[in-house]
Amino acid sequence: MAGALAFVMMRGIVNKPQKVVVTEKVDAVEVLVARADIGLGTVANEGHFRWQIWPKEAVNGNYITRRNGAKVLRDLAGSVARSPIMSGEPVSRSKLIKPGEGGVLAAILPAGMRAISTKIRDETAVGKMILPNDHVDVLLSRRLRGRGGSEEHISETLFRNVRVLAIGQQIEAREGKKGVEGTTATLELAPRQAEVLALANSMGEISLALRSVADMVPGSRGPEQAMDLTQNRTSSSVKVTRYGMKSRSFGVN
Repeated sequence: MAGALAFVMMRGIVNKPQKVVVTEKVDAVEVLVARADIGLGTVANEGHFRWQIWPKEAVNGNYITRRNGAKVLRDLAGSVARSPIMSGEPVSRSKLIKPGEGGVLAAILPAGMRAISTKIRDETAVGKMILPNDHVDVLLSRRLRGRGGSEEHISETLFRNVRVLAIGQQIEAREGKKGVEGTTATLELAPRQAEVLALANSMGEISLALRSVADMVPGSRGPEQAMDLTQNRTSSSVKVTRYGMKSRSFGVN
């Protein structure tokens, strides 16, 4: 009985199915990736990058492959990140800008748009809790003199859904910080809208009203004009009067 039991056990071991490992040779190349997270505006050095094996068929034409070896890393040293790059993400030259090719703010500004700053205080910027890349409505508060010589204070919304490019000189919100210190807010506006904001700065006080992230719609057309800057609120232009003579009309469309 003992012999028979031993025979059955040995037979089970011998006939046990073996694992079969199938290896398939895949064409691969070395692609440059970020060694760690690279934040917007970070000045990169060679230590920010590493080479990683990548399937050749998955390589995008914008990826940087290992052709010149260390020379590629030397060329990228000193570049500024024009958009955040996540750890392990392939690096493309479109996400980096070399010194002398323009500032970081100019690099992140969409084509056709303008960056213009306005003064802010705690009372006019939500206690300075507004961060770069938030969206705001731009309000103008001013005094108007009536025909009888009386004055009234009014507040009007100039633009809606305006992207904040920077607070002070900071163009990216730092992790763990609830607010950003600065006396100016730089906004992203269309060229004519930038003219209107420059005029509005001389007419009264600018306030920023923070919008909810739920209002942000991907692919939106950008800042929207909310109201004309007019004395009678019926015209489509801003009339500047000097010495009692109308000298120029500023359109706000």
